[in-house]
Amino acid sequence: MSDEVIEPEAVEETSDTPSSPPPVKTKTGTAGGDGDRRPKKTAATPGLFARIQQFLHDTRAEMRRVSWPGANLVKNTTLITLVAVVFFALYLFAIDRVWAFLIERLRTLLGG
Repeated sequence: MSDEVIEPEAVEETSDTPSSPPPVKTKTGTAGGDGDRRPKKTAATPGLFARIQQFLHDTRAEMRRVSWPGANLVKNTTLITLVAVVFFALYLFAIDRVWAFLIERLRTLLGG
């Protein structure tokens, strides 16, 4: 494989090539002609209490669809989590003590 750098060819524009005219700008979505892109309000928005009531209704409906774990599954995953936490705590404690011992020995060897 060679180390040559391949450069792209330059395209030369000549004055005898016709240039295309710029695109024509058109307004889209202005059926009313006013240029306002906000949606028109067809009905009054519900009040604060109606929105809170709808939120609570939707929340209750969603919570009914949740798949809740059983007590046995919760106990098992909690036990696994606790064992893992204790294991990693002991592991990191041991690594910390080993490094502290090695650094202390190195300091005494160097006369510090």
